[in-house]
Amino acid sequence: MAVALGVLLLKLLILLVAAKLAGEAAERLRQPAVLGELLAGVLLGPSVLGLITGVSFTGDAGGGEVVRFVAELGVILLLFEVGLETRLKDMARVGASSFLVALLGIVGSFAAGFGVSFLLGVAGFWSASALFHVFVGATFTATSVGITARVLSDSGRLATAEARIILGAAVLDDVGGLLILAFVTALAAGAVSAGALAFTGLVAILFLAAAVGLGLWIMPRVMDALADLRVRGAVLTGAVAFCLLLAWGAESVHLAAIVGAFAAGLVLAATRQHAALSERVRHVADLFVPFFFVYVGLQVDLRGAGAEAGRIVVAVVALLLAAVAGKLVCAWGVREKGLNRYAVGVGMVPRGEVGLIFALVGLTTMVQGAPLMQPWEYTAILLVVALTTFVTPLWLKAAMRASPEDTAQP
Repeated sequence: MAVALGVLLLKLLILLVAAKLAGEAAERLRQPAVLGELLAGVLLGPSVLGLITGVSFTGDAGGGEVVRFVAELGVILLLFEVGLETRLKDMARVGASSFLVALLGIVGSFAAGFGVSFLLGVAGFWSASALFHVFVGATFTATSVGITARVLSDSGRLATAEARIILGAAVLDDVGGLLILAFVTALAAGAVSAGALAFTGLVAILFLAAAVGLGLWIMPRVMDALADLRVRGAVLTGAVAFCLLLAWGAESVHLAAIVGAFAAGLVLAATRQHAALSERVRHVADLFVPFFFVYVGLQVDLRGAGAEAGRIVVAVVALLLAAVAGKLVCAWGVREKGLNRYAVGVGMVPRGEVGLIFALVGLTTMVQGAPLMQPWEYTAILLVVALTTFVTPLWLKAAMRASPEDTAQP
């Protein structure tokens, strides 16, 4: 049944106003605005007030797909904004560290998640399926760059070497995590081809190289031409169109759209219109980005978990420790001296939207006609993803405060 336009508009109104009010309250308490936006989603969602329903990854009742699209657009614009504030030459200076941080984070998180899930299965707390444990480990591999980027942006730390390492590693994390997801999905289907997986990885690398390489050659000329047009907003329109083009391209080669958006920002940061674009895109992002974070909060649903409360608590505590430890070890990958390695490790902790997507795939996967994951097991994993998302803003803000001011240059 089609949803009335008035219902959709009312939901968007409630979400936007609640996000802004909660963000203001958080900042008055000297906390990141993103924390207030996340909590606003929890309060409005099914766990507390239940004012906004049908807005989840598993259904589109009540216009949920429309709200989800607005939220996805928000995180795309956020990563576009972050890319605009990031210079390629600065990323290159910490490229080796970003790669090592991402590699250690993926390996450490997968090993910790798989290991703890296996022990829980042996103890009889939940599924003993090896494939189930693989999905749990895979869920914890990718970092939510959106959460960390927002905290770094709000605190004025995007220009630091630590931030460049975190953002670079998070993008690599996303690529690696999606390759892992393709692998475990193929396992669930009963067949996997090493050649097909290698081809997927090659396509992803070629896409990023082509997007940035061709973009740096073409877009400066395009943006100069747009700047000479008389129509209002030509430069901003062209920039956003380029962002959407690369986001679409990333999705087409089975990467996350946010990877393409970040690449678009990197390219346009090298144009003469960079300063004006940064200011204009920031205004657009201020409108759409809060939808994403309040949307993440809406995914927390504690209803019906009472029957398995004991097992959920045990699983959440054990997996939360594994999820945090698996990312903190990546701090060892920072090669530059004098940097705040601890802050880098903390910045890689949140799983956010990427973890939610991984968990959802596990929930909807069928193995020989039976669901791989039970609803209460999904709830436990979802809570771990949510907790890593909620604790990071406060934790990262404190960790970055300890970073010396001279870390702006590696």
